[in-house]
Amino acid sequence: MADPRPTSINLHQKSRILEIEFDDGSNFKYSTEFLRVYSPSAEVRGHGPGEETLQLGKSDVNIDAVEPVGVYAVKLVFDDTHDSGLYTWSYLYDLGKNYDAKWQNYLQRLKEAGHIHAELK
Repeated sequence: MADPRPTSINLHQKSRILEIEFDDGSNFKYSTEFLRVYSPSAEVRGHGPGEETLQLGKSDVNIDAVEPVGVYAVKLVFDDTHDSGLYTWSYLYDLGKNYDAKWQNYLQRLKEAGHIHAELK
């Protein structure tokens, strides 16, 4: 079976949520902070395992634009000027399926780095 593809993408700027429905019936709601800290860019992910850069101070980030890239991805333009990651459909689907675990991992990494997220205060 081919990777699921989006049937609708809706940016809710006021609540800072990007909602994507896929053709397999899955519907995911991603916070803009989550998408920013899990950007697929080299700036965030590095060029290999262990090279990731923990993103700090992104709780108020928003998305200014969602730009299609061919038929396989979107580029998200964040209001902190970050715009270098291409979010493929398969990457977005994986983020949606694993949202809770990835979010908890991010919060734990923040804690270990000595930063407390507003959600944990």
